Amino acid sequence: MNPGLRALSVQRFVQGVLRPETPDDVTVEEPLEIRVEGQSVAVTMRTPGHDAELAVGFLVTEGIIRSSDDIFELTTCPSTHPDAVSGNVVDVLLRRGLSVDFERLSRHVFTSSSCGLCGKATIDNVLQRHPPVDSPWRIDPAVLLTLPPTLRQAQATFRRTGGLHASGLFDAKGNLLALREDVGRHNALDKLIGRACLDGRLPLSQYLVLVSGRISFELAQKALVAGVPALAGISAPSTLAIDCALRGNQFLAGFLREETFNVYAHPERLSNQEP
Repeated sequence: MNPGLRALSVQRFVQGVLRPETPDDVTVEEPLEIRVEGQSVAVTMRTPGHDAELAVGFLVTEGIIRSSDDIFELTTCPSTHPDAVSGNVVDVLLRRGLSVDFERLSRHVFTSSSCGLCGKATIDNVLQRHPPVDSPWRIDPAVLLTLPPTLRQAQATFRRTGGLHASGLFDAKGNLLALREDVGRHNALDKLIGRACLDGRLPLSQYLVLVSGRISFELAQKALVAGVPALAGISAPSTLAIDCALRGNQFLAGFLREETFNVYAHPERLSNQEP
């Protein structure tokens, strides 16, 4: 059973006629509460599935943990709601000696607030905690062009619902190493980063992340925290995402299709370029 899907009956309007009910798969959206040491630090609306990865990725991108060594135990609390398909609380116990500034965290969660009154202050704050990516990683443009169809082919739940974002982790040869889907684009990336953390892959200095939609600052800063040297999207980036990539030494491409893409930051990370 896929916890991210729910089978419903719908009526389709076709050629002027409302047809009888037929089965349809719909994306599930439910809240997930993330706790640290039993204390609530965030609630996010997400698609159930890979919840532990989501919690870990969130804590990585919020600067609470740096690796799986910082985690003592992950606990998923069972849900008491009759319609819930899975537990909606993940509690992360940290290793002994690792302290958390809960006041700063609740005051300054990247996903729900900015840390300054302008974009420059926001990026300054991120770079104070996480330096620019230090990696010589490059990718062949021909390989980059093969990534969108690879990502699309791997989006099994999206094909059934049409209602999910995706983040995929690729190596320089174009191999898809991991993919996560979620109703929230930031959640999909947190799940991907959380999986990498649990696998001991952080920082992701030898990989590219491809997202299925637009690239916001939120996605750019999460990729920066994870040490990703290259970020690409099927749609457009925002100005703040571009500024973050420029200062973070990250390649940034948008409107990535099967034949074209736009480069917004650090084109030197492309190899085998034509003059």
